Amino acid sequence: MKAKILVYMLPVFILGTIHLAEAQQPEKIPRIGYLTAGARSVAEAREEAFRQGLREFGYINGKNIIIEYRYAEATPDKVSALAAELVSLKVNLIVAVTTAGALAAKSATQTIPIVMRIAGDPVEDGLVASLARPGGNITGLTSLIQELGGKRLELLKEVVPRLSRVSVLRNPASQASLKWLKEWEIAGHALGLQIKSVAVRSPNDIDNAFRVSTKEGAGAMTALRDPFINTQRKRIVDLAIKNRLPTIFDDNDFVQDGGLIFYGANLLDLQRRLAYFVDRILKGAKPADLPVEQPTKFELVINLKTAKQIGLIIPQSVLYRADKVIK
Repeated sequence: MKAKILVYMLPVFILGTIHLAEAQQPEKIPRIGYLTAGARSVAEAREEAFRQGLREFGYINGKNIIIEYRYAEATPDKVSALAAELVSLKVNLIVAVTTAGALAAKSATQTIPIVMRIAGDPVEDGLVASLARPGGNITGLTSLIQELGGKRLELLKEVVPRLSRVSVLRNPASQASLKWLKEWEIAGHALGLQIKSVAVRSPNDIDNAFRVSTKEGAGAMTALRDPFINTQRKRIVDLAIKNRLPTIFDDNDFVQDGGLIFYGANLLDLQRRLAYFVDRILKGAKPADLPVEQPTKFELVINLKTAKQIGLIIPQSVLYRADKVIK
């Protein structure tokens, strides 16, 4: 009788053990690839903004999500290899910051979802079919820098009324910057300004760019953002102050480091917004069904401390419009 009881009870015990083991199986933690053509040394604040956005949706790096960071360190040839590396890791999603990063990710995979944050036109760059209906495996954000060149030149003319010539630092390796330069040239012509492009390919070119600009009578300067130029921002703004050149930038980090004027989308806000797309996709949404977003608000930041250093008086009409004044 006792043996019979054991025979009948054993399957029940085994079945219960199986269900308990299944219940204790840990959920698979999503793995996110973070790819940028830029350098890690200038990305700390933007990384933190992205993680903050993730936390607002309940994701904590290392706990219920894992972020694999990859930086090309302003070396274009490395971006494609890093994109392929993330694909080989079988990440659930790739966040691609910079146009070069997004293009590399697109070339590396047509199946893994990609969330981009770029400065240019993703349709013109061949990343999506349209902003409203991206198609494919890519969606995200664009700050549309090229459309703001005219507004930045208008601001420069307000601040420097006798302005006639603007020097534009550009990395020839950046195809996107060529489009932005043309936008500046068109806007400059309409405002009666000469736009002079100066090539900067390496750190040694920065000093020469300022020598050329001052020799040719530039009354103001800007730099078209790209991964290499971003690594040189402190040097650029320091030399601008030394040469008493008013500057305007499309990246607030330049003005925080001593540039004169920033006008554009808040990049930290865009970084936080990336988390919205990550959350939607991890919960089952398809990139093709998520429209690409454009910024709806642009900020004006004036570095009054820099204005004093270069002996420039900022008109009250401009200061009144500023969202932030650095003193």
